[in-house]
Amino acid sequence: MAEDSTHPGRDSAAAPAPSPDAPHDEARAFRELLRGLRVWDHPLPSFDPSRAPNAPLPLFRRWLREAAEAGAPEPHTMTLATADAAGNPSARIVMLHDADERGWHFGSHRGSRKGRELAARPRAALLFYWAAVARQVRIEGTVAEAGAEESGAALHQRSTGSLAAALVGRQSEVLRSAAELDRAAEAAWDRAVREPDAPVPDWTRYLLRADAAEFFQGDARRRHVRLTYRKDGDSWRRELLWP
Repeated sequence: MAEDSTHPGRDSAAAPAPSPDAPHDEARAFRELLRGLRVWDHPLPSFDPSRAPNAPLPLFRRWLREAAEAGAPEPHTMTLATADAAGNPSARIVMLHDADERGWHFGSHRGSRKGRELAARPRAALLFYWAAVARQVRIEGTVAEAGAEESGAALHQRSTGSLAAALVGRQSEVLRSAAELDRAAEAAWDRAVREPDAPVPDWTRYLLRADAAEFFQGDARRRHVRLTYRKDGDSWRRELLWP
């Protein structure tokens, strides 16, 4: 019987075994990379909390505008954190659609993971981070669905790409192949172009009604300013936190 040159231990051209120190070297290099990274090595804005408004919404709108003017990329994107019925958390980046007296607006499919979690536990947290100005904003509160009419109108005000993505649907389901996604996306794009008012019943606008908010202004010497708002009846209570 012919010798199998691919049999382990019989290939004279086999690659040398990795050094036993390789994992330690990689870990050390990674730690050195982390230690070498720098943040806030540019001029930062100041923040006087004594001059902050009595409610978080005006300050949030101002900070987002200032982040955009400072060149922060995609300042309207945010981390949305939810939890399932058992309390297991999950987080992802989504886009802010609006912020008004009713709450912070975002959209998703009702059948997606976040949609299912919000149905089970209608509370969530939002996090905005703008490195260009060393600022972050945390918003916590209850979440409610907008009605079907408002959700549909909000979706159809957005881009063709947004409608096409919504038409694809099946968000968070297992994908069998990239080719399957390509076919579905192509069909959805064609329909979005032909029918700019195509209905997507599962797509929902959500409103997070805040009951707590924190505004964080970073400082290069770590003397950060943290201002919190907490709902107190019909008004807001403001407090400073140690950094």
